Amino acid sequence: MLLRILVDGYSLLHGWPELAAGKPRHSAAAREELIRRLTQYQDATRTPITIFFDGTGPGIGTNTAVEGAEVEVLYSRAGRTADDLIERAAHRFQAYGEVLVVTDDHAERETVLSVGASASSCWNFIQTVKSTLAELADELKHYNRQERHRFQRRRK
Repeated sequence: MLLRILVDGYSLLHGWPELAAGKPRHSAAAREELIRRLTQYQDATRTPITIFFDGTGPGIGTNTAVEGAEVEVLYSRAGRTADDLIERAAHRFQAYGEVLVVTDDHAERETVLSVGASASSCWNFIQTVKSTLAELADELKHYNRQERHRFQRRRK
């Protein structure tokens, strides 16, 4: 069964202060770092992710999506909130598989649970992302070490 992760972007940024240390939580730099990290996580897990932010979008010239990646970034329109979009997406994606919503907004978690989605606190999701990326880094280090050793043996 397919899993899709729906992320309340600003909620996750508030729960992950070291992500863009020294930058305001609502800054373009903080959003970009969150998108970059979740793109790495998506690359490692192959799980589609949609990140929702309140507001009309980034400033001109700000890149918010990596071409070809399964990370989608959406901004709410005037008069709507990211929560509105998350609730609608959680309901609609149910037909295609499991939906996990990441937020620290308790009312939002209750709402998405009522439509059949799963919910995770930001802290739990951050730990999952960190663990997955650390495992990937270890695997890459091990692979690179093996390749270096194999290459050195061939040269002799």
